[in-house]
Amino acid sequence: ARRARPAVAHAVAVLGEAAFRQGVREAAGAPAAVLLAGFLGFGALAAAQGIPLPVAVASTLFIWALPGQLIFVEMHTLAAPLAVSILAVMLSSARFLPMTLMLMPEIRDARHRPWQYYVLAQLLSLSGWTFAVARFPQLPRAQRLAWFYGFALVLVAASALSTAAGYLGADRLAPVVRLALVFMVPMYYLLILAGAVRERIAALGLACGAVAGPLAYVVTPQWSVVLGGLSGGTAAYLLLRQR
Repeated sequence: ARRARPAVAHAVAVLGEAAFRQGVREAAGAPAAVLLAGFLGFGALAAAQGIPLPVAVASTLFIWALPGQLIFVEMHTLAAPLAVSILAVMLSSARFLPMTLMLMPEIRDARHRPWQYYVLAQLLSLSGWTFAVARFPQLPRAQRLAWFYGFALVLVAASALSTAAGYLGADRLAPVVRLALVFMVPMYYLLILAGAVRERIAALGLACGAVAGPLAYVVTPQWSVVLGGLSGGTAAYLLLRQR
């Protein structure tokens, strides 16, 4: 048994390296291209709003959610209180909690160290989660964490570099082009979510949010994200409960 342990460890390491490279290859295609375009627009938008370059890049690395980063820029533009900005960004990222709870049982393995799961949670995004859910059934459990690391790290690196490039080249992009690039990613996410709707509550939630968001912005721009999400989600819940 002692002689077999090094061979087993070597086999696991080799499989992990192969899965990591596979994740890198799969992320370097359409997923990275879509995010690159979106974060290019975000970098240009951050420059136009007077946000320092290190802060813009740091928001990509640490918030790592373009909707939350757009909220951050919008709150900065509106001169919203810091507490309101933090609350809005936190609530916009609350979707990662159920996503993490769903993904974690599919990736846990006795050969992984506990701290690796915390790194995974920080790297989680809608793109990574969507592709992981589709890819994990085809991967052995021991290879899933390495695959996800390879996939997510490529997306993070591409997005951070794209943020800096968009910021530095902001003067060369027209305002309409900036907005088009920024909203490419939300539209990409919206198409993924709309295509994945299988239950009535999800479709009703999207519809109510689409109505409540603009109405809340008309009433109070500084609180529109918080109130729009809360009122839209609550309305969807109450409508479904009555039916």
